[in-house]
Amino acid sequence: MRAQFVLSETWIGLRRNLTMTVAVITTVAISLALFGGGLLVNQQVSEMRNFWDSRITLTVYMCNDISPAEACKENGAATEEQRAELQSKLEGMSQVDDVEYMSAAEAWEDFQKRIGSTNEALANAAQEGDIPDNFRVQLTDPSHYNTVRDAVSGAPGVDSVSNDQSVLEDFFGLLDGLKWAALVVAGVQLAAAALLIGNTIRLSAYSRRRETGIMRLVGASNFYIQLPFLLEGAIAGFIGGLIASGFIVATRFTLLSRIEEWFQFDVAVDTSALLAVIGVSIILGVLLCTITSFLTLRRYLKI
Repeated sequence: MRAQFVLSETWIGLRRNLTMTVAVITTVAISLALFGGGLLVNQQVSEMRNFWDSRITLTVYMCNDISPAEACKENGAATEEQRAELQSKLEGMSQVDDVEYMSAAEAWEDFQKRIGSTNEALANAAQEGDIPDNFRVQLTDPSHYNTVRDAVSGAPGVDSVSNDQSVLEDFFGLLDGLKWAALVVAGVQLAAAALLIGNTIRLSAYSRRRETGIMRLVGASNFYIQLPFLLEGAIAGFIGGLIASGFIVATRFTLLSRIEEWFQFDVAVDTSALLAVIGVSIILGVLLCTITSFLTLRRYLKI
Protein backbone atom coordinates (compact mmCIF):
# COMPACT_ATOMS: atom_id res chain seq x y z
CA MET A 1 0.00 0.00 0.00
CA ARG A 2 2.84 2.37 0.91
CA ALA A 3 4.67 1.62 -2.33
CA GLN A 4 1.49 2.26 -4.31
CA PHE A 5 1.03 5.60 -2.55
CA VAL A 6 4.63 6.66 -3.21
CA LEU A 7 4.38 5.72 -6.88
CA SER A 8 1.06 7.53 -7.28
CA GLU A 9 2.52 10.68 -5.68
CA THR A 10 5.52 10.45 -7.97
CA TRP A 11 3.28 10.20 -11.03
CA ILE A 12 1.16 13.15 -9.85
CA GLY A 13 4.30 15.25 -9.40
CA LEU A 14 5.59 14.41 -12.88
CA ARG A 15 2.21 15.11 -14.45
CA ARG A 16 1.62 18.41 -12.62
CA ASN A 17 5.03 19.79 -13.66
CA LEU A 18 5.15 18.18 -17.09
CA THR A 19 6.72 21.18 -18.85
CA MET A 20 9.45 21.54 -16.22
CA THR A 21 10.03 17.77 -16.24
CA VAL A 22 10.49 17.76 -20.02
CA ALA A 23 12.91 20.70 -19.68
CA VAL A 24 14.89 18.77 -17.03
CA ILE A 25 15.02 15.62 -19.15
CA THR A 26 16.13 17.59 -22.22
CA THR A 27 18.85 19.47 -20.33
CA VAL A 28 20.11 16.29 -18.66
CA ALA A 29 20.10 14.42 -21.99
CA ILE A 30 22.14 17.12 -23.75
CA SER A 31 24.57 17.36 -20.82
CA LEU A 32 25.12 13.60 -20.61
CA ALA A 33 25.41 13.29 -24.39
CA LEU A 34 28.24 15.85 -24.36
CA PHE A 35 29.80 14.20 -21.32
CA GLY A 36 29.60 10.73 -22.87
CA GLY A 37 30.89 12.07 -26.18
CA GLY A 38 33.89 13.53 -24.37
CA LEU A 39 34.58 10.19 -22.71
CA LEU A 40 34.30 8.38 -26.05
CA VAL A 41 36.71 10.80 -27.73
CA ASN A 42 39.11 10.31 -24.81
CA GLN A 43 38.88 6.53 -25.27
CA GLN A 44 39.42 6.90 -29.02
CA VAL A 45 42.49 9.11 -28.57
CA SER A 46 43.96 6.65 -26.06
CA GLU A 47 43.39 3.73 -28.43
CA MET A 48 44.96 5.61 -31.33
CA ARG A 49 47.96 6.72 -29.27
CA ASN A 50 48.59 3.17 -28.09
CA PHE A 51 48.24 1.90 -31.65
CA TRP A 52 50.63 4.43 -33.18
CA ASP A 53 53.14 4.51 -30.32
CA SER A 54 53.97 0.87 -31.04
CA ARG A 55 54.41 1.60 -34.77
CA ILE A 56 55.97 5.05 -34.96
CA THR A 57 59.55 5.04 -36.18
CA LEU A 58 62.39 7.52 -36.28
CA THR A 59 63.84 7.74 -39.79
CA VAL A 60 67.50 8.61 -40.38
CA TYR A 61 68.07 9.75 -43.98
CA MET A 62 71.53 9.33 -45.44
CA CYS A 63 73.27 11.79 -47.74
CA ASN A 64 72.95 11.29 -51.50
CA ASP A 65 73.96 13.31 -54.53
CA ILE A 66 70.94 15.65 -54.33
CA SER A 67 70.78 16.15 -50.55
CA PRO A 68 70.26 19.85 -49.65
CA ALA A 69 72.18 19.68 -46.34
CA GLU A 70 75.45 21.64 -46.32
CA ALA A 71 77.38 18.71 -44.80
CA CYS A 72 76.17 16.44 -47.62
CA LYS A 73 77.14 19.00 -50.27
CA GLU A 74 80.63 19.27 -48.81
CA ASN A 75 81.28 15.56 -48.15
CA GLY A 76 79.18 13.91 -50.83
CA ALA A 77 76.96 10.83 -50.61
CA ALA A 78 77.22 8.50 -47.62
CA THR A 79 79.74 5.67 -47.91
CA GLU A 80 79.26 2.02 -47.00
CA GLU A 81 81.58 2.52 -44.02
CA GLN A 82 79.46 5.41 -42.72
CA ARG A 83 76.29 3.34 -43.11
CA ALA A 84 77.82 0.38 -41.27
CA GLU A 85 79.13 2.64 -38.50
CA LEU A 86 75.75 4.33 -38.04
CA GLN A 87 73.89 1.02 -38.01
CA SER A 88 76.26 -0.37 -35.40
CA LYS A 89 75.80 2.74 -33.29
CA LEU A 90 72.00 2.56 -33.45
CA GLU A 91 71.89 -1.16 -32.66
CA GLY A 92 74.07 -0.57 -29.62
CA MET A 93 71.71 2.01 -28.05
CA SER A 94 69.42 0.78 -25.26
CA GLN A 95 66.65 3.16 -26.42
CA VAL A 96 66.46 1.41 -29.82
CA ASP A 97 64.32 -1.68 -30.23
CA ASP A 98 64.91 -2.44 -33.93
CA VAL A 99 66.84 -1.01 -36.89
CA GLU A 100 65.91 -1.63 -40.53
CA TYR A 101 67.97 -0.38 -43.46
CA MET A 102 66.22 0.58 -46.69
CA SER A 103 68.11 1.28 -49.88
CA ALA A 104 67.07 4.16 -52.15
CA ALA A 105 65.30 1.71 -54.48
CA GLU A 106 63.43 0.07 -51.57
CA ALA A 107 62.52 3.47 -50.13
CA TRP A 108 61.08 4.59 -53.48
CA GLU A 109 59.14 1.33 -53.83
CA ASP A 110 57.73 1.71 -50.31
CA PHE A 111 56.71 5.29 -51.09
CA GLN A 112 54.87 4.16 -54.21
CA LYS A 113 52.95 1.51 -52.24
CA ARG A 114 51.92 3.84 -49.43
CA ILE A 115 51.15 6.98 -51.42
CA GLY A 116 50.10 5.59 -54.80
CA SER A 117 46.65 4.45 -53.65
CA THR A 118 45.71 7.85 -52.17
CA ASN A 119 47.71 10.40 -54.20
CA GLU A 120 48.61 9.04 -57.60
CA ALA A 121 49.88 12.38 -58.91
CA LEU A 122 52.41 12.72 -56.07
CA ALA A 123 53.51 9.11 -56.49
CA ASN A 124 54.08 9.61 -60.24
CA ALA A 125 56.03 12.82 -59.64
CA ALA A 126 58.57 11.05 -57.41
CA GLN A 127 61.51 9.51 -59.21
CA GLU A 128 63.73 6.70 -58.02
CA GLY A 129 66.61 8.30 -56.16
CA ASP A 130 64.56 11.26 -54.87
CA ILE A 131 64.18 9.45 -51.55
CA PRO A 132 67.61 8.65 -50.08
CA ASP A 133 68.49 5.39 -48.43
CA ASN A 134 67.61 5.45 -44.76
CA PHE A 135 67.40 3.62 -41.47
CA ARG A 136 63.95 3.02 -39.93
CA VAL A 137 64.48 2.99 -36.17
CA GLN A 138 61.86 1.50 -33.82
CA LEU A 139 62.24 2.98 -30.33
CA THR A 140 61.58 1.14 -27.08
CA ASP A 141 59.61 4.22 -25.99
CA PRO A 142 58.52 7.20 -28.17
CA SER A 143 59.77 9.57 -25.45
CA HIS A 144 63.34 8.55 -26.32
CA TYR A 145 63.14 10.36 -29.65
CA ASN A 146 65.25 13.36 -28.60
CA THR A 147 67.99 11.15 -27.14
CA VAL A 148 68.35 9.06 -30.29
CA ARG A 149 68.02 12.05 -32.61
CA ASP A 150 70.78 13.97 -30.80
CA ALA A 151 73.01 10.89 -30.93
CA VAL A 152 72.82 10.50 -34.73
CA SER A 153 72.28 14.07 -35.94
CA GLY A 154 75.43 15.40 -37.51
CA ALA A 155 77.00 11.96 -37.76
CA PRO A 156 79.09 11.38 -40.90
CA GLY A 157 76.85 10.60 -43.87
CA VAL A 158 73.59 11.66 -42.15
CA ASP A 159 71.37 14.10 -44.03
CA SER A 160 68.41 14.50 -41.64
CA VAL A 161 66.34 12.80 -38.95
CA SER A 162 62.54 12.76 -38.99
CA ASN A 163 60.01 11.62 -36.42
CA ASP A 164 56.71 10.14 -37.63
CA GLN A 165 55.09 11.02 -34.31
CA SER A 166 55.35 14.77 -34.93
CA VAL A 167 53.05 14.38 -37.95
CA LEU A 168 50.25 13.08 -35.70
CA GLU A 169 50.66 15.53 -32.82
CA ASP A 170 48.49 18.23 -34.41
CA PHE A 171 45.74 15.72 -35.08
CA PHE A 172 45.87 14.36 -31.54
CA GLY A 173 45.86 17.96 -30.27
CA LEU A 174 42.68 18.61 -32.24
CA LEU A 175 41.01 15.52 -30.76
CA ASP A 176 42.15 16.49 -27.25
CA GLY A 177 40.72 19.97 -27.76
CA LEU A 178 37.44 18.49 -28.96
CA LYS A 179 37.33 16.23 -25.91
CA TRP A 180 37.94 19.04 -23.40
CA ALA A 181 35.51 21.38 -25.15
CA ALA A 182 32.78 18.72 -24.92
CA LEU A 183 33.55 18.07 -21.24
CA VAL A 184 33.56 21.79 -20.35
CA VAL A 185 30.25 22.41 -22.12
CA ALA A 186 28.86 19.25 -20.49
CA GLY A 187 29.92 20.57 -17.06
CA VAL A 188 28.13 23.88 -17.67
CA GLN A 189 25.04 22.02 -18.89
CA LEU A 190 25.07 19.70 -15.87
CA ALA A 191 25.25 22.71 -13.54
CA ALA A 192 22.29 24.25 -15.39
CA ALA A 193 20.45 20.94 -15.15
CA ALA A 194 21.07 20.79 -11.38
CA LEU A 195 19.59 24.29 -10.94
CA LEU A 196 16.60 23.39 -13.11
CA ILE A 197 16.03 20.15 -11.18
CA GLY A 198 16.17 22.00 -7.88
CA ASN A 199 13.62 24.55 -9.08
CA THR A 200 11.32 21.80 -10.42
CA ILE A 201 11.38 19.90 -7.13
CA ARG A 202 10.69 23.08 -5.18
CA LEU A 203 7.65 23.82 -7.33
CA SER A 204 6.46 20.23 -7.00
CA ALA A 205 6.83 20.28 -3.22
CA TYR A 206 5.11 23.67 -2.96
CA SER A 207 2.13 22.48 -5.01
CA ARG A 208 1.73 19.52 -2.63
CA ARG A 209 2.40 21.34 0.63
CA ARG A 210 -1.07 20.38 2.00
CA GLU A 211 -0.44 16.66 1.39
CA THR A 212 3.00 16.78 2.96
CA GLY A 213 1.58 18.66 5.96
CA ILE A 214 -1.06 15.98 6.50
CA MET A 215 1.56 13.25 6.19
CA ARG A 216 3.62 14.88 8.94
CA LEU A 217 0.59 15.11 11.20
CA VAL A 218 -0.09 11.38 10.86
CA GLY A 219 3.54 10.55 11.77
CA ALA A 220 5.15 9.90 8.38
CA SER A 221 8.94 10.04 8.45
CA ASN A 222 10.87 12.72 6.58
CA PHE A 223 12.33 10.13 4.22
CA TYR A 224 8.87 8.74 3.37
CA ILE A 225 7.65 12.28 2.64
CA GLN A 226 10.68 13.07 0.49
CA LEU A 227 10.68 9.77 -1.40
CA PRO A 228 8.17 10.73 -4.15
CA PHE A 229 10.21 13.85 -4.92
CA LEU A 230 13.44 11.88 -5.01
CA LEU A 231 11.85 9.39 -7.39
CA GLU A 232 10.73 12.23 -9.65
CA GLY A 233 14.32 13.39 -9.95
CA ALA A 234 15.65 9.85 -10.43
CA ILE A 235 13.13 9.09 -13.19
CA ALA A 236 13.92 12.35 -15.00
CA GLY A 237 17.64 11.58 -14.75
CA PHE A 238 17.15 8.00 -15.96
CA ILE A 239 15.10 9.06 -18.99
CA GLY A 240 17.63 11.77 -19.78
CA GLY A 241 20.41 9.18 -19.55
CA LEU A 242 18.59 6.83 -21.94
CA ILE A 243 18.13 9.61 -24.49
CA ALA A 244 21.80 10.57 -24.10
CA SER A 245 22.75 6.94 -24.72
CA GLY A 246 21.21 7.18 -28.18
CA PHE A 247 23.38 10.21 -28.98
CA ILE A 248 26.46 8.45 -27.59
CA VAL A 249 25.85 5.39 -29.78
CA ALA A 250 25.32 7.68 -32.77
CA THR A 251 28.64 9.39 -32.02
CA ARG A 252 30.40 6.02 -31.90
CA PHE A 253 29.02 4.83 -35.25
CA THR A 254 29.30 8.13 -37.13
CA LEU A 255 32.14 10.40 -35.99
CA LEU A 256 34.47 7.77 -34.52
CA SER A 257 33.79 5.25 -37.29
CA ARG A 258 34.70 7.96 -39.80
CA ILE A 259 38.03 8.46 -37.99
CA GLU A 260 38.62 4.71 -38.20
CA GLU A 261 37.95 4.79 -41.97
CA TRP A 262 40.35 7.69 -42.44
CA PHE A 263 43.19 5.79 -40.80
CA GLN A 264 42.20 2.41 -42.25
CA PHE A 265 43.24 0.66 -39.04
CA ASP A 266 41.30 -1.13 -36.36
CA VAL A 267 41.58 1.56 -33.69
CA ALA A 268 37.88 1.91 -32.86
CA VAL A 269 36.43 1.99 -29.36
CA ASP A 270 35.18 -1.52 -28.63
CA THR A 271 31.68 -2.45 -27.46
CA SER A 272 32.69 -2.92 -23.81
CA ALA A 273 34.08 0.63 -23.65
CA LEU A 274 30.93 1.97 -25.32
CA LEU A 275 28.68 0.17 -22.82
CA ALA A 276 30.83 1.44 -19.94
CA VAL A 277 30.42 5.04 -21.12
CA ILE A 278 26.65 4.56 -21.49
CA GLY A 279 26.44 3.02 -18.00
CA VAL A 280 28.44 5.84 -16.43
CA SER A 281 26.26 8.45 -18.18
CA ILE A 282 22.98 6.89 -17.01
CA ILE A 283 24.24 6.46 -13.44
CA LEU A 284 25.51 10.04 -13.41
CA GLY A 285 22.13 11.31 -14.62
CA VAL A 286 20.23 9.40 -11.91
CA LEU A 287 22.66 10.44 -9.15
CA LEU A 288 22.73 14.08 -10.26
CA CYS A 289 18.95 14.40 -10.22
CA THR A 290 18.46 12.39 -7.01
CA ILE A 291 21.14 14.18 -5.00
CA THR A 292 20.01 17.61 -6.26
CA SER A 293 16.42 16.77 -5.28
CA PHE A 294 17.53 15.63 -1.82
CA LEU A 295 19.63 18.75 -1.18
CA THR A 296 16.84 21.01 -2.45
CA LEU A 297 14.30 19.44 -0.08
CA ARG A 298 16.70 19.61 2.87
CA ARG A 299 17.58 23.25 2.26
CA TYR A 300 14.35 24.88 1.15
CA LEU A 301 11.48 22.78 2.44
CA LYS A 302 10.43 22.31 6.03
CA ILE A 303 8.76 18.94 5.95
